[in-house]
Amino acid sequence: MVTQPSHDAEEARDALTGLPGTEAVRMRLAEWRAGRAAAGEAAPIHALLLGLRRFDAVNLAYGAGAGDALLAEVALRLLHFAGDELDGAFIATRASGGNFLLIANEPCSRERWQLFADQLADAIARPTMITGETLRLSPRLALLRATADESLSSMLDRLGQALDTARGQQGRRLVWADGEVVRPGHSTARLEADLLRAIEGEEIEILFQPQYALHTDSLTGAEALARWNHPELGRIGAGTLFALAERADHVAPLSQHIARRALDEARTWRAGLRLSLNVTPADLAAASYASQLSAIVAECGFPAERLTLEVTEQALLGDIHMVQWTLRELVRCGIRIALDDFGAGFCNFRYLKLLPLHYLKLDRTMIEGITVDPRDLAVFRAIVAMADSLDLQVIVEGVETEAQRALVAAENCAFYQGFLRARPMSGPRFADLARSYG
Repeated sequence: MVTQPSHDAEEARDALTGLPGTEAVRMRLAEWRAGRAAAGEAAPIHALLLGLRRFDAVNLAYGAGAGDALLAEVALRLLHFAGDELDGAFIATRASGGNFLLIANEPCSRERWQLFADQLADAIARPTMITGETLRLSPRLALLRATADESLSSMLDRLGQALDTARGQQGRRLVWADGEVVRPGHSTARLEADLLRAIEGEEIEILFQPQYALHTDSLTGAEALARWNHPELGRIGAGTLFALAERADHVAPLSQHIARRALDEARTWRAGLRLSLNVTPADLAAASYASQLSAIVAECGFPAERLTLEVTEQALLGDIHMVQWTLRELVRCGIRIALDDFGAGFCNFRYLKLLPLHYLKLDRTMIEGITVDPRDLAVFRAIVAMADSLDLQVIVEGVETEAQRALVAAENCAFYQGFLRARPMSGPRFADLARSYG
């Protein structure tokens, strides 16, 4: 959940990345601590400082414009990853140059914060296309569990010193600001073994994020989201979960497990409600994916015409011809396709022409500023107009205020999801919600 800054904080946003300024972070930190004190909570607030090695070399080699585009991309990836992985509120800012600060009101263990940071580093390190060149970043991260009432200046000072240490040591990606080396905690091999057990057991939880029609505000369905309730590390989000599965070559079993469980629950919903499932790059790389998923849908007894598959641009970076064939096979079965997270990074508009799409799902970053920034609204309107000309229905995610909902409804978008109406919830709770809508 991204914390919304005040109106004054909006005015102080970083012009390059759109992130709030340090004063907004300071205000949010004070609000969190006041709320924690009132509730009698004592868990530490977590923070990290992310820096980019050799960032100056990008500016020298490709120009300041390329460097600026790179920083904007890092900001988007940071917000997107944190939004997917964290349950509590968080806020991010560009601390200086190529450094980004993330502070989270997230009650978790030291090991869980370290795992989050490690997977965030992987997300930032993915290849990026800038000015026709493919660049690979080399992030370094300093981690911290804030002491009681520690000021933002103190946190930045400790994190900055630790980040300097990490930058000066070859191959060292993470460092704790308390001076300790990164403790092994759960090794990757141990986590991979844990994951196999989790797939066979009941540790993989399926949550449902409700989706609504914009013009009637009626419930239309839900997106299925996977979470791993690890017995020692606590809740692990889908991004980290699938990253571990990919390392262990367990993506197919995990993906099938999630699909089967979500479809089993969804078949009990009242007629008309849709289910959305996320598709991974590994899914689309498998020639047998279409037949396997179709078999699972038939086995579970869920109507294929009420199923939507959400495909991100990252999942399309492999063999595009294989992806085309797979998606067309699924469409022939009645399944609908959404291009997910549109606007989160450098969008390849060619996919809109090549793929059999029904929906364009806009990333939460596309609507954050539309009620206050005319430029953000102009970009939003242009994308909606493009989708309309391609006969694609628009789904908007990340709607957190009534003003945002009213605006996107006025722009003739079709559906929305976000914390304004509901947070992700368990299957039984979603079934209760569906019954309340009749």
